[in-house]
Amino acid sequence: MERPRLLIVDDEPSVRESLRMILKERYELRMAASGEAALEILSGESVDVVLLDILMPGMDGLETLERIALVKPAPPVIMLTATKTVKTAVNAMKLGAFDYITKPFDIDELQLQLDRAVQSAALLHEVEALRHEVGRRYSFENIVGGSPKMQEVLRTVGMVAPLKTTVLITGESGTGKEVIAKAIHFNSPRSCQPLITLNCSAIPDNLLESELFGHERGAFTDAYAKKLGQFEHADQGTIFLDEIGEMNPATQAKILRVLEQGTFTRVGGAHAVQVDVRVIAATNRDLHQGMRDGTFRSDLYYRLNVVAIHLPPLRERPEDLAPLIRHFLGLKSRELGVPEKSFSSEALDRLMSYRWPGNVRELENVIERALVLSQGSTMTPADLPQYVANGNGEPRPTQQPAIRGEKRLSEAVDQFEQELIRNALVEADYNQTRAAELLGTTRRILKYKMDKLGIIAADKTVD
Repeated sequence: MERPRLLIVDDEPSVRESLRMILKERYELRMAASGEAALEILSGESVDVVLLDILMPGMDGLETLERIALVKPAPPVIMLTATKTVKTAVNAMKLGAFDYITKPFDIDELQLQLDRAVQSAALLHEVEALRHEVGRRYSFENIVGGSPKMQEVLRTVGMVAPLKTTVLITGESGTGKEVIAKAIHFNSPRSCQPLITLNCSAIPDNLLESELFGHERGAFTDAYAKKLGQFEHADQGTIFLDEIGEMNPATQAKILRVLEQGTFTRVGGAHAVQVDVRVIAATNRDLHQGMRDGTFRSDLYYRLNVVAIHLPPLRERPEDLAPLIRHFLGLKSRELGVPEKSFSSEALDRLMSYRWPGNVRELENVIERALVLSQGSTMTPADLPQYVANGNGEPRPTQQPAIRGEKRLSEAVDQFEQELIRNALVEADYNQTRAAELLGTTRRILKYKMDKLGIIAADKTVD
């Protein structure tokens, strides 16, 4: 197993030698007699932990610490200090030091601190690797869309991603608005900073302001402690406000203030909070109609609509269907841990002729369902949902077969309920609570019906 790399920075040769003798068995050591020498080492190689003396001639420990913090990724730094300079060590903690050890140091305490720092460094490396992998997933070449309309979308994304410009993404439910928002973030200079995603339609109006901007202790009943809002969590990064058309006008005014001034006030607070956040918003609503009927502020619309990106529905880019089917077959096979399968030519014809009112999300769910329920290596029309397998591109009316005696009344009723529920789920972005509201029922009854009718809620965003 590879030993962690430890950089020891101290101007006293006796201290460096003592630490070398104690730690040489467990660590791959680098030695530096000054802050300048330490920075030169760090410019040429990475280390897992730094042991840094505070009192050194020339560049002292605090200045060296500030310079190390500029290294990417910056290793955790443990300060070495004499008892009389503990106050200085505490100041170092405020500057970002991982911890400090007083001289003469206890060997067991030193080992414990180093172990903790190594674990912290390993976690940071893992997070960085995961962030890189996520960023790679949302790179432009991994977004499936060779049609002219999608190529135009990707050209716009490529131009706007490096900037802080506010972006408004429009399009029907399921067209991939969140994928585009993530592509913008992960291809921007903010890619190493947080991306906060908030579905404005999933949070009740009376809680949305607190969720966005946080609240002070005692601001309202149950506000027992101060809470930071999502804008503060997104500081230096990006916030994606999905379904912003569902936001009430009072909260819209506060969003406008953040966009114009970069400040907001927590619920129950008296002081402005300053943030640096890029805003990406999305909606499947007609915001022009919202402005006409007074549900959406025109000043916020024009502030959001600096760069507009419209995602076309899947039915308007049929040339993307076959690549998307191939993409989801491979992706879902890996996610589910099942052997990769293929569609028969007849099943593929049914997929290609269906109009996909739920767009890319519906296609993804249908393919996942087929992979889960099919038995062989080749999936046939029988493995597709009935409304897709009908073959005419639209769900077949349920009344005619029953009237002609081709289907029992109970079967026709079940099919009719299936179609209603599926359409409501698509309209509600697969949020079961919203779908139940659209159908005028409760989520519990909706779930019962879905289980009874074999409707699989495969989408990962189902609540």
